[in-house]
Amino acid sequence: MRHLLEIDDLTADELRNIVDLAYRPVDELGPVLAHQGVACYFAKPSARTRNSTELAVAQLGGHPVYITAGEVGIDERETAEDVARTFACYHRVVCGRVFEVAVLQRMAALEIIPVVNLLSEDAHPLQAIADVLTIEREFGSVSDVTVTYVGDANNVARSLALAVGMLGGTMRVSSPPGHRFSEVDLDRLASAGVEVDQIDRPTDAIEGADVVYTDTWVSMGQEQERNGRLKAFEGFAVDERMMSVNPSAIFMHCLPAHRNEEVTDGVLDGPQSRIWPQATNRLYAARAVLFWIESQRRLDER
Repeated sequence: MRHLLEIDDLTADELRNIVDLAYRPVDELGPVLAHQGVACYFAKPSARTRNSTELAVAQLGGHPVYITAGEVGIDERETAEDVARTFACYHRVVCGRVFEVAVLQRMAALEIIPVVNLLSEDAHPLQAIADVLTIEREFGSVSDVTVTYVGDANNVARSLALAVGMLGGTMRVSSPPGHRFSEVDLDRLASAGVEVDQIDRPTDAIEGADVVYTDTWVSMGQEQERNGRLKAFEGFAVDERMMSVNPSAIFMHCLPAHRNEEVTDGVLDGPQSRIWPQATNRLYAARAVLFWIESQRRLDER
């Protein structure tokens, strides 16, 4: 049984297949989830993730069921394993947006229902698939494209680096000390055949890049660290001056953006920005992943 908890759960060929599926109109994919439920478990609130996932399920003929943490009380009312067993009674797939990926890993380990990570503290694979789809729509291919990520080397940056690198692109990251990829991160990337250039100065990292990407410096659950993080990231805000280093580059952000914090209004709303096509591609990415997961399950059931 196949799951998608992080991009490197896939081979490069499988990632390529999923991105190709994201280009296909929904009518070509067909109602592969007809009369099936998909459990959409959200321990964290969401805008793009919930909307894109629920609509993707519906477009494939299925019925998404939105489930909050308070409704199931994982490891309070019952274990993650028993919640997964319950979901498997009714649903074809479990999609989860969680704080700790261990919850999803425990569900997946039962091998009774496919599990898809909608976001965890260390990975955001569906966002990364939408991101490489956005890059391909702009440049025709990820191969030979250089992506510079400026800011916190977080879950978004890790999944993005895997997706870009596995499809042949070059990944640069510019972060302040204490917020760069760890040795564990770099080892995992290297195991997937991905190398990342970590560059101190954002302007140096942006020079010659095709894509400039950033994310919030204070993610959900890090609010108590806000003041320290804002101080650490001084000089890393993506503004018009920074983007002018390479006027041909496009700008991307997974959203939500803290306007005029990690990025200025002028960049978000400016001519280099691709944030809304990028958000739109979240739907196509979710649809492609669900189609692929269902296809793999059907192969297993033969």
